[in-house]
Amino acid sequence: MAKLLIVVDMQNDFITGSLGSVQAQHIVTGVNSKIKTYKQNSDTIIFTRDTHYDNYLSTQEGEYLPVPHCIIGTDGHDIAKELDTSGHEIFDKPSFGSLALAKQLAESKEQYDEIELCGLCSDICVISNALILKAQFPETKVTVDATCCAGVTEESHQAALLTMKMCQVNVVNQES
Repeated sequence: MAKLLIVVDMQNDFITGSLGSVQAQHIVTGVNSKIKTYKQNSDTIIFTRDTHYDNYLSTQEGEYLPVPHCIIGTDGHDIAKELDTSGHEIFDKPSFGSLALAKQLAESKEQYDEIELCGLCSDICVISNALILKAQFPETKVTVDATCCAGVTEESHQAALLTMKMCQVNVVNQES
C-alpha cells in the first residue's frame, strides 16, 4: 500500500514568526514523529512552503492579510529546523492550495492508496490542499490528522475539520 504524507507549510513564520502561535508550536513534535514513521515505512513525503516575495503587501493576499510572511530568502520562509526535510521534495506554492502539486501527483507514475496531510494552517492551507487533492483523486483516501494541524484560531480549526469531514476527507485523532 503506497502512502504519501504532505507536510503543509511547517515554516518558521507560521510557528514562531510573524504569524506564529502557541498552537502551531505544540504540533511540531507530533509532525516530526509522523515524518519519522513515514520514513521508517519508506513512504513518500513532500513538504510544501508558502512562498511570497518582497511585493507581498501589494498582492491580493497582502491586502487581506497585511502581515509580511514566508518571504523567499528569509528565515520565516524556512521549514522548522526540527523537521528533517533531507531527501524529500519541497514544493513552493504561491497560494493557499496548489493545483500544480495535484497535477504533478496526477502525472506521477506513483499511485497512492492514501494521501495524508498535516501542518499549518488547518483552516487555510491544509483544507485548501485537502479539497484540491480530494477533487483530483476522488477514490483515493485523503486523510488529515487533527492533532498534527493547527488553525489561526481553535474555532476556525474545528470549522475546517468539520468542513473536510463533510467533503469526505478522513479526519483522524480529533478530540470529541
